[in-house]
Amino acid sequence: MREYIYKIVIFAVAIIVVFEFTIGKEISQINEKVNYFTSSDGRKEIIVSLKEEIRKANKKENYLDEDERVLIRDFILKIKKELDLN
Repeated sequence: MREYIYKIVIFAVAIIVVFEFTIGKEISQINEKVNYFTSSDGRKEIIVSLKEEIRKANKKENYLDEDERVLIRDFILKIKKELDLN
């Protein structure tokens, strides 16, 4: 009976260690990111970085590459065609 209890305890400790090094690590990273987005400082930093990216985009002459233009144009034409049918 004593050996059975030792095996159960060792197995439980092994499961906890494996969980902490695999899934637990991922969960803690996700929690850190969520906390960053929900804090006021994190939101302010995101707003500042978005404004900076918009400024960079406004300085560019063309926003899209030729391939992106074709894809978006075809997509819009397809949506227009679908809307005209109804």
